[in-house]
Amino acid sequence: MSPTETSRRSPALLIGILLAVVLSIFFAVKTFTRDLVEIRVAEVNHQNLISSVSTNGKVEPIEEFQAHASGPGVVQKIHVSVGQKVAVGQLLIKMDDADAAAKLASATSGVRTAEVAAQDIQQGGSQDERLSFASELNRAQLQKRQAEADLAALKQLQLKGAASAAEVAAAEQRLQAATATVQSNLQRSTGRYSPAEHARANAQLADAQAALAAAHTAYDNVNIHSPIAGTVYSIPVSEYDFVPAGEDLLDVANLNRIQVRAYFDEPEIGKLAVGQAVKIVWDARPGQLWHGHIERAPTTVITYGTRNVGECIVTVDDARGNLLPNTNVTVTVTTSQAFNVLSIPREALHTEGQSNYVFRVIAGKLIRTPVQVGVVNLTRVEITGGLTEKDTVALSSINSRDLSNGLAVKIVE
Repeated sequence: MSPTETSRRSPALLIGILLAVVLSIFFAVKTFTRDLVEIRVAEVNHQNLISSVSTNGKVEPIEEFQAHASGPGVVQKIHVSVGQKVAVGQLLIKMDDADAAAKLASATSGVRTAEVAAQDIQQGGSQDERLSFASELNRAQLQKRQAEADLAALKQLQLKGAASAAEVAAAEQRLQAATATVQSNLQRSTGRYSPAEHARANAQLADAQAALAAAHTAYDNVNIHSPIAGTVYSIPVSEYDFVPAGEDLLDVANLNRIQVRAYFDEPEIGKLAVGQAVKIVWDARPGQLWHGHIERAPTTVITYGTRNVGECIVTVDDARGNLLPNTNVTVTVTTSQAFNVLSIPREALHTEGQSNYVFRVIAGKLIRTPVQVGVVNLTRVEITGGLTEKDTVALSSINSRDLSNGLAVKIVE
């Protein structure tokens, strides 16, 4: 080969060698870095963990008085207004009492009539009847005494032969008739009525007295007074409205003693227990917070709209009169809490059957590590065993690649 041809081939050879070296380096770097997976990590540290469940509820008073119309009528006068505080016995509403007054008068008359009838039967008749009986008895007794005197005289005359036996016998018959008349009048004045008639009269009197008591109650209810101290929170009627019997007229409640009837979905019922702390918020008063506790945990599952729920009673501990009855609120129950416990983000925890584990990052590789857990909330998990505060755990890969034991990784912020 000539020197000229050799000099022409040397640059091409050098370029080929250089290209081969570059490719070798590229494939070597690629081979060295092909298993490194970029991941996000978190440190194991101590935090306070609170687990809670939230749902909707409705406010209702514990001490409440609902005034209802005892009968159909017209609202004559409303003496209070919504939001007004009232005392025990205070007049709230006056209804037109004409109908109630008429019924009370009729019931009173019925009692008087039944009392007179029962008294007459007890004493053997009315006063006029008793006077008549007494007069007839006196007359019969007088006739008896006269018959006795006539009989005695005739017997004396018979002994002297001045009266016949027939005349004596006739006198004896008159005496017997007079005696029978006296006995009849005595029986009429003392035993005129039978025990059944006495019982009927007493029953009629008791029935009339019950009707009078009911009329008194209806009349008293015409003027409605508050049996409790509280706040008027609803007046659904106006003056001069005609209302049917049973119509709701007014509602009074002690707004410092209220409760919430909350509805928890079926899967959450098992987390609830009496005494658990509750926070209450009302959209109508943003920024305000009320506190309470579970007074009665769910005892059964009911259908509430399209949901299967457990009904829970929550007592409000710091009611100040500004949480109104029948309002819809949101309640949050603290089901468990732990303070200053070792914890990790919830996404770092993996579950397989009944076992829990995490991937610790050690020397650029993932190490599968079994752990024991305690309190779990939406974002963090309490670790009771398997990790220390100095450990670092993997959360997830940047490119969504599955994590596995022994995987080479690179931590990214």
